[in-house]
Amino acid sequence: MLTIVLGTHNRKKGRELDELLRAAGVSVVTLADFPKAIEVVEDGETFLDNARKKAVEQARHLGQWVLGEDSGLLVDALDGRPGVYSARFSGPDATDESNNRLLLEQLQDVPGPRRTAGYVCQMSLADPEGEIRAEARGTCRGRILPEPRGTGGFGYDPLFEVIEYHRSFGEMGPRAKAVLSHRARAAGRMLPLLARLGDRPS
Repeated sequence: MLTIVLGTHNRKKGRELDELLRAAGVSVVTLADFPKAIEVVEDGETFLDNARKKAVEQARHLGQWVLGEDSGLLVDALDGRPGVYSARFSGPDATDESNNRLLLEQLQDVPGPRRTAGYVCQMSLADPEGEIRAEARGTCRGRILPEPRGTGGFGYDPLFEVIEYHRSFGEMGPRAKAVLSHRARAAGRMLPLLARLGDRPS
């Protein structure tokens, strides 16, 4: 089984992607398993910029296959914010709780029908030499709830409702999220690309 390093220390993301990519004979680990991993500055203007940067710089440093993944929330009433700043929306010391709190504050006067939003996930895979070998993007549309619902997932999941299911990602189990989420959709598009690279790409 090919091991790919996910360019983040977030083990929850790692577990989620490991489940999604095992169908392609891929095992996913995170930077938490590599003490010598570097910190890549996410200063790109787009999700694609950041995903490529995380993949290329980390792959060259570690000499490993690295999957750079950048994802975030685009809220229509906030002109697409927080966007690429989703993880640090409430500042450099942001937490999921502080980001969710700020989002609700900024939407407090926005009625339900106008609270539409989209989750985006961009994936870029670099080989150990730092060459991009595959890329995929996934999206999921929904709306922002007036208060968190559910304790599952991470990030903005308890606030993001998939409208046709009347449930937030925080209320969904991993099986439902593995079909509907932006990350699942990006991973689904990545699977045939990984298969084309072969069981152990070189």
